[in-house]
Amino acid sequence: MRTPVVAGNWKMHGTVEEARHRVWDMLQPLQELSGVERVICPPFTALLAVANMLMGTDIRLGAQNMHWATEGAFTGEISPRMVAEFAQYVIVGHSERRKFFGETDETVRKKVRAALDHDLTPIICVGETIGERETGLTDRVVHQQVLTALADCSPEEASRVIIAYEPVWAIGTGLTPTPEEANRVHREVIRATLAARFGEATARQVRVLYGGSVKPHNAPGFFAQPDIDGALVGGASLDPQAFVAIVRAAAEAKGTK
Repeated sequence: MRTPVVAGNWKMHGTVEEARHRVWDMLQPLQELSGVERVICPPFTALLAVANMLMGTDIRLGAQNMHWATEGAFTGEISPRMVAEFAQYVIVGHSERRKFFGETDETVRKKVRAALDHDLTPIICVGETIGERETGLTDRVVHQQVLTALADCSPEEASRVIIAYEPVWAIGTGLTPTPEEANRVHREVIRATLAARFGEATARQVRVLYGGSVKPHNAPGFFAQPDIDGALVGGASLDPQAFVAIVRAAAEAKGTK
């Protein structure tokens, strides 16, 4: 059985002090929920403070992005070696990075390779825009994004990544596909792509999360689906009670609580 994962992406929200308060409010209840990998992804400025608060717990830390180079003349960037000082996970290819900062399938591929080389678990974001959805391109777009992201990986390496299907049109809009629609993309596109490239065993091992306006009220419906292994949570992860409720829903739906 795949261990479910719930990751909270705080995006560009909060000072270091606000991050400390948020972690303090969710720390104890999160530790009481077992059988779910819980990952907190604060802004870069709060990584050290949050890392110190999570020390001695089994709650993990993730960065929201990184460059693929170990070091170099890349002003304003963060290298995988820097991320690995504090975090165990890193989000790559988030739709907001693609939309606003020129992220491409090729740069995602480089970042996945760099993350694995530095013992980081990449959370690879894939998903279609509303225009691509309306013109029937969802499957083609997601297939290509998965294939390119993992182009440099062996089957063993591919089994270590996490993929997050986040329809771009659902992020921050309150709109979501039905759980059945999301599960179809997970099964018929993402896992099918993994199986064709790396074999059925690897496809069964990879955790595939849903992301895109996940809230406490709709999380149970997504987690009830057999090919949805958790969630990449955006805005709701800023509310400690809401994030804990989503983690609890994952534990209950997957039979780990």
